[in-house]
Amino acid sequence: MPSADDLILLPRPRSLKPASDRLTLHNHARIICRGNPAELLPIAETLQNAVRQTQRLEWDIRSGQPDADQFVQAVLTLDPKAKIAPQGYSLATTADRIDLTASDPAGLFYGVMTLNQILRQCSGALPACTINDQPDFPSRGVMLDVSRAKVPTLESLFALVDDLAALKINHLELYTEHTFAYRNHREVWAQASPITGQDILRLDAYCRQRFVELVPNQNSFGHMHRWLELPRYKHLAEAPDGADLPWGGRIEGPFGLDPNHPGSLQLLDDLFADLLPHFTSRNFNVGCDETFDLGQGRSKTECEKRGKGRVYLDFLLKIHDLVRRHGRTMMFWGDIILEHPELVPELPKDMVALDWGYEANHPFDKQCAKFAEAGVPFHVCPGTSSWNSIAGRTDNAVENLRVAAEQGRKHGALGYLITDWGDNGHYQYLPVSFLGYAAGAAFSWSLDGNANIDLPRALDAHVFRDRAAVMGRLAYDLGNAYRRVGKELGNNTVFTHLLWTGPSFELPAEVTEDKLRETRDFIHTTAQPLNRAQMDRDDGPLIADEYANTARALLLAVDAALAIRTGTIAESNTKENLADQARVILGEHRRLWIARNRPGGINESTRIFEKWFGEH
Repeated sequence: MPSADDLILLPRPRSLKPASDRLTLHNHARIICRGNPAELLPIAETLQNAVRQTQRLEWDIRSGQPDADQFVQAVLTLDPKAKIAPQGYSLATTADRIDLTASDPAGLFYGVMTLNQILRQCSGALPACTINDQPDFPSRGVMLDVSRAKVPTLESLFALVDDLAALKINHLELYTEHTFAYRNHREVWAQASPITGQDILRLDAYCRQRFVELVPNQNSFGHMHRWLELPRYKHLAEAPDGADLPWGGRIEGPFGLDPNHPGSLQLLDDLFADLLPHFTSRNFNVGCDETFDLGQGRSKTECEKRGKGRVYLDFLLKIHDLVRRHGRTMMFWGDIILEHPELVPELPKDMVALDWGYEANHPFDKQCAKFAEAGVPFHVCPGTSSWNSIAGRTDNAVENLRVAAEQGRKHGALGYLITDWGDNGHYQYLPVSFLGYAAGAAFSWSLDGNANIDLPRALDAHVFRDRAAVMGRLAYDLGNAYRRVGKELGNNTVFTHLLWTGPSFELPAEVTEDKLRETRDFIHTTAQPLNRAQMDRDDGPLIADEYANTARALLLAVDAALAIRTGTIAESNTKENLADQARVILGEHRRLWIARNRPGGINESTRIFEKWFGEH
């Protein structure tokens, strides 16, 4: 049995004081609930199930006082008058019993989550200790992109909620552009295998039982191209024929709504009226980020006359009024308003700004200060760095997530939202994001206690639950393969740029043949222990297969880069070799996709391989 000092906890609690005793666990013992039975029973049952699964012991649940003649091993006390912060808890394990106290049900639930992690590491007895814990941020969330090709099955979403709740995440958003089954707009989602109203009702109920707020998310200004490219909606487009991008290149076709067309707001009103009744949350993320085409089309004259920032803000305020009429609090991405800092003080104080940024050096300090000075409530929104990467970008993710927590706490952010996008086909597998979820959950719960957490070890213990201690290090290191080729390309990697572009990709000069061969050896060595993993999860074999295909995709990119660098990319043997690798990856990718996701969008995801390394 490990000592209290040796326990691996994720997130690590704010305070843990070990003692010398230990609590021997017995079969047919009792859990005593003190407080409101209706609120306590589901939490007590969670502990009961944890004891059954980890110790193979059966504990009974009773309500009332722990009498001396009862064989009591755990007392759960819900006391609103207890001097414990919201969502916080006090957990004491002695030689006699477990005492867990909280002032609200969420805190009691999080104490059980910590207790479950302790039970997972012990057999027959628990080390004595006292834990006092509470979160830095009241809202700690994950936003999952379900619009870039990949729409998870309801069963996959249930499993994700379980994983997130175990990490004390209490806010979940599913980012939608066109993948909710709106009643009056079937042509938009017809090929997307959308999430239905009944799906949301069931998921919302599932989340509430685990103290997770399911927050509706519908982009409402930019990123509306799936709608606007259809004849029925094209008249609402700002720039029907495309627009220039701020970093060069063009968007081909419509992208954002025309803020001056009355039909734009009418469309949003119809969408909100259909979507929002399925959610119990009173918050609503309306997006409104990356309005790249604003001022390049139908609103050009108005933007030239009044300023692009003013035109943007006016439409944002109209959406705000609409959201209020639907009885919700509006959340929105803060990137565009930050381009016009003089307008930030004009934001209504019942809006919540979402300050997003995904690089390790993102200026959260400066941007958080701007919202704080204006008295605008805000969340910090770092990312998993998994999208556009194949295996993730570990070092970037960890630093981005840490700095967001540091600066958000410094400036008084209300919440912390981990974003997990699916740009360009969402070809990364869900477990690639586990590292980002875990790090973000730890930093947002207690940065001081988790800033130096041993992430691979914590991932093995409580995310992958790998008894062989393989997966944590494998995921961490494979996610750093992007750094070994000698050149980083910001939000993307050399690997993904190469697979997108194909044999014509111009490798950066820093990507030498030696570095590519070293990277190939590194990927092989890192992935080699995969078959030794012993994950105590229902989807353990699936995770192993997903990481095996992740390694194959990385190796395909490295082999293609080597062929470009050595000048053999046009040779028939090289083409056949790359096509053979791609064929295996494609077959596996389709199988693995269906294991977690609905079929709509699968063809969009496979193009990264099919387009350049398909049949020959």
